[in-house]
Amino acid sequence: MRLRFINALAGRLPFYYGWIILAAVCAASFSRQGPAVATLSIFIEPMTTEFGWSRTEISGAVSLGGVLGAVAAPLIGPLLDRNGARTILCLAVLSTGIPLLCLSAVNSLPVFYAFYCVARMNFTGPYDVGIYGSVVNWFYKKRSFATSITTMFLMFGLVAMPLIAHFAMQAGGWRQGWIAVGVTVLLVGFLPAWIFLIRRPEDLGLEIDGARLGETKDAGLNDDKTQVAAVPEPAFTRAEAMRTPAFWLLSAFTLLVWPIQAGVSLHQAPLLLERGLDATVAATAVSTFSLTSAITGFAYGFWPKRVPLRFALVLVGALLGAAAYAMHEVHSAPMAYGAAILFGCGIGGLLTVLPIAWADFFGRRSYGAIRGAALTVQVASQAAGPLIAGALRDITGAYDTSLMTFAVFGFAGAVVALLARPPKPPKA
Repeated sequence: MRLRFINALAGRLPFYYGWIILAAVCAASFSRQGPAVATLSIFIEPMTTEFGWSRTEISGAVSLGGVLGAVAAPLIGPLLDRNGARTILCLAVLSTGIPLLCLSAVNSLPVFYAFYCVARMNFTGPYDVGIYGSVVNWFYKKRSFATSITTMFLMFGLVAMPLIAHFAMQAGGWRQGWIAVGVTVLLVGFLPAWIFLIRRPEDLGLEIDGARLGETKDAGLNDDKTQVAAVPEPAFTRAEAMRTPAFWLLSAFTLLVWPIQAGVSLHQAPLLLERGLDATVAATAVSTFSLTSAITGFAYGFWPKRVPLRFALVLVGALLGAAAYAMHEVHSAPMAYGAAILFGCGIGGLLTVLPIAWADFFGRRSYGAIRGAALTVQVASQAAGPLIAGALRDITGAYDTSLMTFAVFGFAGAVVALLARPPKPPKA
């Protein structure tokens, strides 16, 4: 019944149904930020004040949730390839929104871990596979643009969720804040995914990018801008992908840059406060990073096709390394904003370009299985970032060592990315 309705709708639309898929994915991307680190940071002070928990105890939930996501990701990928993203994203939204609602009733640290870690596991695993898997399955020629739109809505969620929590807390305390965040996740994320998501365009009798199966394109439109690329999309299986140098180079790049993203994101505000800057400067610097990420993530969608994608990854690694070094040098508000802008430019590129690279290098045939395997590295390294920053801060008494470590990671990632070239198609 639902498929017949969607099929009829797709036939009547004056545009490609993939854009409806993209709208549903963008809603899911927005809802994904419910358990984001930036959202949790709004709750740290009132919850630690009420319960006497340490910052380390709360931060540990972020890392544990990430580890659970790393375990789940390889299991989810093949499900995407077989059944599409609808089930994955609907379950992700439900098992994120409901635990966030339950956090409003928390009275002990183990219960906090139980609910938050489930929500964080979805953030790092199922959401990523489902969101980017949908984009890859429905777009080829406009994949970069569609991914950049998705990244933009992801970052809009990062801006909005902490504000939703803040204003709800102003009205009714931190418990009301969790209710507001959980309700937002459920309302925004669930219905579009449940109603509109379809596995692949072939299920509606469409080819990727919109032509009807078997339909001959108008010769008058068969120019460089509209024709399907002469070189067919690669079609690697997971086993084939893992036998290529490209898989391990992209994995090494992932291993080096994602600790920067998580480590700097969680500790950016405390760092600025330790440098003697005002709390307002710290908060607005974080907002500057988020807004810059949204803008630059969209801009990366227009990366020229004639320029190899590895150079975009090189730029991302260099920007993240430069941002970490710039934060090491921060001692004034202008420097804080400058470092935040550099960081945002790097993160916006990371969120947009890396999923495109995995898809362009290995194709959509087994994208879920390949991406799921790669996410194990991404999620584990992302979980390590806050622990690296926190441990080095506790050992040395300052963030200087962790920031210099992250700077080295970023520049090393740029070097690794330079070596990552698309693999040769597998032999039939």
